[in-house]
Amino acid sequence: MEIIKLRDDYIKLGQALKAAGMVESGVDAKFAIQDGLVKVNGKVEVQRGKKLHDGDMVEFNGSQIKIIV
Repeated sequence: MEIIKLRDDYIKLGQALKAAGMVESGVDAKFAIQDGLVKVNGKVEVQRGKKLHDGDMVEFNGSQIKIIV
């Protein structure tokens, strides 16, 4: 599980996928999210700009990201 520590109040979903090294670029993140391959807190999320806050969990391609403060 990857851990992303927030510097601001939130991080956007596409940025989190890039920061965790799960995708190569923003374009890859965009397509993965649009294709319904990414879950946030157990639900499929299709908004690349979805704001993630402390405690949110992201799942993609068998890996997880936890957002912490």
